Amino acid sequence: MSQPNELDPSVLLVDDDENLLRLMTIRLQGEGYNVQTAAGGKEALRLISAQNYDVVLSDLRMPGLDGLSLFEEMMALRKDIPVILMTAHGTIQDAVEATQRGVFGFLAKPIDHDELRTLMTKAVSQKSSLQKEPWCESIITRSMQMEQLLDQAYRVAQRDVSVLISGASGTGKELLAGAIHKASKRTNKAFVAINCGALPENLLESELFGHAKGAFTGAINEHKGLFREADGGTLFLDEIGDMPIPLQVKLLRALQEQMIRPVGGSKQIPIDVRVISATHKNLNKEMADGNFREDLYYRLNVVNLTLPTLRERSEDIPLLARHLLKSSAARHQVKVSRFSDDALQILTTSQWPGNVRQLVNVVEQCVALTHTPVIASHLVEQALSATDKKWPTLTEARDAFEHQYLLKLLKMTDGNVTRSAEIAGRNRTDMHKLMKKHELQSADFKRA
Repeated sequence: MSQPNELDPSVLLVDDDENLLRLMTIRLQGEGYNVQTAAGGKEALRLISAQNYDVVLSDLRMPGLDGLSLFEEMMALRKDIPVILMTAHGTIQDAVEATQRGVFGFLAKPIDHDELRTLMTKAVSQKSSLQKEPWCESIITRSMQMEQLLDQAYRVAQRDVSVLISGASGTGKELLAGAIHKASKRTNKAFVAINCGALPENLLESELFGHAKGAFTGAINEHKGLFREADGGTLFLDEIGDMPIPLQVKLLRALQEQMIRPVGGSKQIPIDVRVISATHKNLNKEMADGNFREDLYYRLNVVNLTLPTLRERSEDIPLLARHLLKSSAARHQVKVSRFSDDALQILTTSQWPGNVRQLVNVVEQCVALTHTPVIASHLVEQALSATDKKWPTLTEARDAFEHQYLLKLLKMTDGNVTRSAEIAGRNRTDMHKLMKKHELQSADFKRA
């Protein structure tokens, strides 16, 4: 008998007959399915509301919630899971009624093994075709929370509205934005992404809106900018919460008027761009602190999608780990096939503060360090220990440098803001804003 794993199709088997449950479990596991059992309809509903399955195989006649009633209740929760009903009292009328309501298939007891195999294969194939649509094929999941989010994302993609994606760093916000673009009518045009926290204000403005030739020192050619590059397509603004207020004003105007003016330019240029933005920050707090404009927030946040942390979708960890292992091994041409059971247990029970990005890093390290086809637990522990010392994002590194720079500058000038601004090449207003951002007071640096 093959040993099922997390990558095998998952089946929820529902029957009030304990002996049949045991027999059918052995049969299905022998065919390579992951099997979970429920002794009745109510227990099955509880499991379906908490987990994702590829197929539900249920008895038709059960006390309490029977098979058809279970199917009807399921449709209110999940419409994408094929349901196969079995009965010892099967009639043509039962089969017709079940299939008319949308039940995938019908089996008469005693169950014929070949019929079971054929129907299960077809059911799993249908579920897989729904899950592996091209627009979201890069998002690896079997989490019900993620499946519901993808369902919502697909519906949103069909409407040409702005979307704000929230979620912790490393959860895959750009991946989701790209999937929404692929599912939209703009899929044949460009998907353009930029991190708003990675560039200084003047460079970010030029990157977004473009600049005219001679607009500033070094502008020897005209630059189209990302809005024009994404014309007809999608512009993804990552870490929108880090965008400076003056640029927020210009972005709001561009979204309202569907027009942009390049830096140093004299003409307005029409644009047709869908904007998807993302942030790991709490924008409600940023608005309350005066760091983010409320009018821009409502313009960007027509629909909000929130990505769960990796810990919140822990059932995806083995699936993701194996997928990443396979792609990393192929890329580096290393003969490594799997994680040991202990290693997989460590991966599944870890906290993952860096989310999917950290998991990618851990798998890459394991592939680089292993000398055997099976990755041992000590390699996973070693990689986890290294990545738990969290490598900062570009925005975090920039903020840390900025803080240290200001500290040294204010110490050097004895807290003289005017002199500090001159050395930094900023005006006093900018300097005061930076000091406020980093909670620095000039009085703390003045000599007694």
